Amino acid sequence: MPKILLVEDNEMNRDMLSRRLERKGYTVAVAVDGAAGVESAKSASPDLILMDMSLPVIDGWEATRRLKADPATAAIPVIALTAYAMTEDRDKALGAGCDDFDTKPVELPRLLGKIEELLKKRTTP
Repeated sequence: MPKILLVEDNEMNRDMLSRRLERKGYTVAVAVDGAAGVESAKSASPDLILMDMSLPVIDGWEATRRLKADPATAAIPVIALTAYAMTEDRDKALGAGCDDFDTKPVELPRLLGKIEELLKKRTTP
């Protein structure tokens, strides 16, 4: 069962999305800020990370840069989650090392498609 690390500071968003992902068969770990997300990625070894970009302590862009710079976490796919839907926001997230980008409010079928695609790429040699 794939493990997803959800890094989200908004309690309502975090609870709703984690429940929806668990119903789809994923194991979900959560972190409430960017620094905790980086530490959780190292200790929990998730298969994929959903990273809010507007986070306290360190933002999602910096957290992603740190994860991608660390050989222990560099291969974990990261999907940026943000309320900002402009092209430059997508480019900024991808530039920080995110593997994909999705907007809030989350449209679950679209997000699940992106999750499945990245997990498939990770397991396919």
